[in-house]
Amino acid sequence: MLNHKQHTIKKSVSLSGVGLHTGVQTTMTFLPAKPNHGIKFQRVDLPGSPIIDADCDNVVDVSRGTTIEQSGARVSTIEHCLAACVGLEIDNVLIQLDGPEAPIMDGSSMPFVQALHEAGAEEQNALRDFFEVQDSIFYREASRNVEIAALPLDDYRVTVMVDYNSPVLGSQHASITNIRQFEQEIASCRTFCFLHELEMLYKNNLIKGGDLNNAIVIVDRVVQQDELENIARMLNKPRVEVKKEGILNNIELRYNNEPARHKLLDIVGDLALAGRPLKAQILAARPGHAANVAFAKKLKKAMEESNRKGIPRYNPSLPPVMDIKQISSILPHRYPFLLIDKIIYLDQETVSGIKNVTMNEPFFQGHFPGNPVMPGVLQVEAMAQIGGILVLNTVPDPENYWTIFLGINEVRFRKMVGPGDTLVIQCDLLAPIKRGIAKMYGRAFVGNSLVCEGTMTASIVRKDA
Repeated sequence: MLNHKQHTIKKSVSLSGVGLHTGVQTTMTFLPAKPNHGIKFQRVDLPGSPIIDADCDNVVDVSRGTTIEQSGARVSTIEHCLAACVGLEIDNVLIQLDGPEAPIMDGSSMPFVQALHEAGAEEQNALRDFFEVQDSIFYREASRNVEIAALPLDDYRVTVMVDYNSPVLGSQHASITNIRQFEQEIASCRTFCFLHELEMLYKNNLIKGGDLNNAIVIVDRVVQQDELENIARMLNKPRVEVKKEGILNNIELRYNNEPARHKLLDIVGDLALAGRPLKAQILAARPGHAANVAFAKKLKKAMEESNRKGIPRYNPSLPPVMDIKQISSILPHRYPFLLIDKIIYLDQETVSGIKNVTMNEPFFQGHFPGNPVMPGVLQVEAMAQIGGILVLNTVPDPENYWTIFLGINEVRFRKMVGPGDTLVIQCDLLAPIKRGIAKMYGRAFVGNSLVCEGTMTASIVRKDA
């Protein structure tokens, strides 16, 4: 079962190590972040400490790892720490680095998972903004025989198949049916490469931090002694050895299909760059960083197309941010004038809530009997009450304040609202609150239809003033 509410960490936590490709010693620090912050990186070693959003549109390199860049600052090999955040369902975190590349540690996500556990998870007062795949999304890269698909599912599952045409590895599969399997089944699986790739990587100025302690080297052919001696010099080792075919230095795999599991780890991390937690079945055949990022961009495009409709998403099966008891502890309204039932989203600038309209509403007794229509003025009142929650959220003791509405402008009623309708209402601040005065734009929807909109101005005053 996926977490419904957003999470951050309780305290900062750091770990240090060398970058796989740069060889630079780097300290990485995870810090708590507010709701809707998302995952961001910060280069504290550069002037101005620039921030780089974990966004697929910021990806600038996918050669043996994922590198992002923003405002001239870049950070590379981010997929393992991103996978740890996704695996532990950490939505909001600032990741500071004093170097250009995330430390490779042991080549897996487990050191990052352990650090995040040390920091502890903290639930936040905001629902997770899932992207629920409604229509299957496909990606294909014919030249590399890569295929990735996202299928509709009310959960997050991932299956990966790899085929290396190698006597050591052959075809492998790995899967998780629940994201909470990530820590036990996937997080400890290490990055790998084939022996024939080592020299190429070395000549291309990569793997400067590579070591047999942080990567698996797969030997899929017979190797002569002079080549082993050359590899030892490349890795700054006194000697290396291998059986006829197998793993360099005869390192034991943690799982028979550890390479496939690591590919699953990579795709979980790379797809975090789409920007929202996913509800989907991900199927991937022969994935790599380039394909993963291309697919993340395709997912992000689908998200943006969905967002263009501007309709707040409401899933009645999810727990609310505020239920009616919590609403009643903040707003002074009571029956029959308390016109909202749930708050489903709340941050410093936006609030969304629900009004369920039933035939039992007292106003239907006298408003168009025989043809019940919810009065437009009460639609606006429901909108105003939800806006009041947003305004009162800016003070530490909202129960000690009144929300007084000063003006309602440019109100438009688009469609009639009647019994059986569910009003989904969203209010957005149009400017920062100054001297207790707030100006908001509100919209009310029934399904995909806009039924009411308008601009409201309100003031918050202390009850004892």
